[in-house]
Amino acid sequence: MLPLVLLPGYMLDETLWDAVAGQLGAPTYRLPLAPGDDIDAIAHGIANAAPERFVLAGFSLGGYVARKVAELYPQRVAALILIATSLRDDTEERATARRKVVQLMNADSFRGLSTHSIASSLHPGRRGDKELLARIRAMGERLGYQALVTQSNLRRDGIAAATLSCPTLVIAAAEDELRSAEESRELAAAIPNATLKVIEDSGHLIPIEQPDALAATVRAWLGALHI
Repeated sequence: MLPLVLLPGYMLDETLWDAVAGQLGAPTYRLPLAPGDDIDAIAHGIANAAPERFVLAGFSLGGYVARKVAELYPQRVAALILIATSLRDDTEERATARRKVVQLMNADSFRGLSTHSIASSLHPGRRGDKELLARIRAMGERLGYQALVTQSNLRRDGIAAATLSCPTLVIAAAEDELRSAEESRELAAAIPNATLKVIEDSGHLIPIEQPDALAATVRAWLGALHI
């Protein structure tokens, strides 16, 4: 099986994949959304760090970057897995909220995303899990304020979908309040011959909330492709 390159989401680091990577049945490369100040630059950096030919999985913001990598390097991306992500750019409301967070923080005061914003991304049944909230917040703190600035200002429009030619799996969460099931259906419909799968009992953070179901879904799809 070809190696898998795994990309995290907004203010999340490689530990997002801790419970998933060992279950995928292939070598994995967990790469950050860096370096670079725009999605094109980040995509080039990922291609430079990746093996020659690979399967690419991107979560949330990482899904936008993954589509850009597949657009720029179609000969190297054998298959694409897009998890809890979308075709849509940020709404003005969400973009404004991100800018406000950046303005209220600085390099000395930033200690990760707020507990409230993290909780809103989880399944309702997990929002009171203090250990889980602390784990997710620690990822943002490790990435630091400059990553917050960069990732908050990334434009997510103008990335290929209809012209992608590799096999593509779109994975949605049934209870995702950040990236709706409708957005996942739009994304799958926009990419030629894409497959859509839905993970039950999960909010937005599928790799943490339902790692076993996610890994099983990816394994089954890749196994059917014989990649």
